[in-house]
Amino acid sequence: MAFMKKYLLPILVLFLGYYYSTKEEFRPEMLQGKKVIVTGASKGIGREMAYHLSTMGAHVVLTARSEEGLQKVVSRCLELGAASAHYIAGTMEDMMFAEQFVLKAGKLMGGLDMLILNHITYTPMTFFHNDIHSLRKIMEVNFISYVVLSVAALPMLKQSNGSIVVISSVAGKMAQPMLAPYSASKFALDGFFSTVRKEHIMTKVNVSITLCVLGLINTETAMKATSGIFTVQAAPKEECALEIIKGAALRKDEVYYGNWRWSSVLLSNPGRKILEFFSIKNYNLFVSN
Repeated sequence: MAFMKKYLLPILVLFLGYYYSTKEEFRPEMLQGKKVIVTGASKGIGREMAYHLSTMGAHVVLTARSEEGLQKVVSRCLELGAASAHYIAGTMEDMMFAEQFVLKAGKLMGGLDMLILNHITYTPMTFFHNDIHSLRKIMEVNFISYVVLSVAALPMLKQSNGSIVVISSVAGKMAQPMLAPYSASKFALDGFFSTVRKEHIMTKVNVSITLCVLGLINTETAMKATSGIFTVQAAPKEECALEIIKGAALRKDEVYYGNWRWSSVLLSNPGRKILEFFSIKNYNLFVSN
């Protein structure tokens, strides 16, 4: 007990103070002229992020399945002041499309500064009844395609010292009934991209990874899926989109947003962060990258 009071608690306080401190204030001009990809951008949070980025003067290339929806969003982006705005319609069920989309987007903008991974496949809230086909599709769209996109984008992001932004969920940090396949895909995002972030530190790759942990947001898709099931009030998608962009611009490890009070403190799991910090010291840092 004496050791804990004398050494462990002060270390914990200092670590948490460092981890949660904001080193820099967000300024909209941070995004001016930046070259940004946004997936799932025809509606919901993706659309709102595209609009915010446009008002800040960014270049944007958007993708989603709905070409009609993308056309409307791109038109609005140009009205709002985007440095340039393009779209490429397609489905993230097709991994070849995912890879080629990033390369085409990079050519359209002449590079890439930020990759925002936001798309999901629709998942109804229901108890899991051994539907392996549905589970596989959800994992492929919500997780595997994110990996494919990030791998394709990494060479360009290394050149620009850019950022990967991964839109996740509270369901990727804690167990919730009726969300097993969706939750599995979001836990996978945390496990994969949080690990890659550590590898970037070890191998001195200056590409930040921001995991965005969202509560219930008032998008059309979320409201449809949770109608009559959740009693919690949904948070506004416009403000959510802005908070994501702020966190990405500041190169934060994690962003928490939603109406759940104390979620950022409880779900961020400071014990895990401390263990991860010290576990790196157990590795031979001269490993091949």
